[in-house]
Amino acid sequence: KEEGKEVVLMNPNIASVQTNMDDKSENKADHVYFLPVTPDFVEEIIKKEKPDGIVVSMGGQTALNCAVEMYEAGIFDKYNVEVLGTPIDVVIHTEDRQLFSDKLNEINEKIAESYAVDNLEAAIEAAKKIGYPLMIRSAFALGGLGSGICHDEAMLRDMGAKA
Repeated sequence: KEEGKEVVLMNPNIASVQTNMDDKSENKADHVYFLPVTPDFVEEIIKKEKPDGIVVSMGGQTALNCAVEMYEAGIFDKYNVEVLGTPIDVVIHTEDRQLFSDKLNEINEKIAESYAVDNLEAAIEAAKKIGYPLMIRSAFALGGLGSGICHDEAMLRDMGAKA
């Protein structure tokens, strides 16, 4: 907005949208949509507003997940919408722990030994290679459930069951 661009805001959080309604603010969005951030709704707004670009890195995990889905479906290319800020391929590589680890290894960045697993038995096998204590980080766990430091296999089994 400060650069003289027309701004469209899409946000399902009424509290956040309300902060954009102050008539005293010169930098409020030109158009506000109080809609869920899903690929279908975002695509409808893109069709209507015909934006040149979209910022997805300011909408939290919901916006990132939505943007990745839209990117993989080719929606941004279909409407010639440039993703501004963090590129989607970077989002993908930082969201996936194994891809992120692989990228760090490519540039010889030192990182802790880690394994991406998708079940408890595989986690226990990985723990045998790493040793205790170790950090468990569950993907897509609401509120961090199933994440933390495990001092032994019993703790790993307990925490892993919550993931």
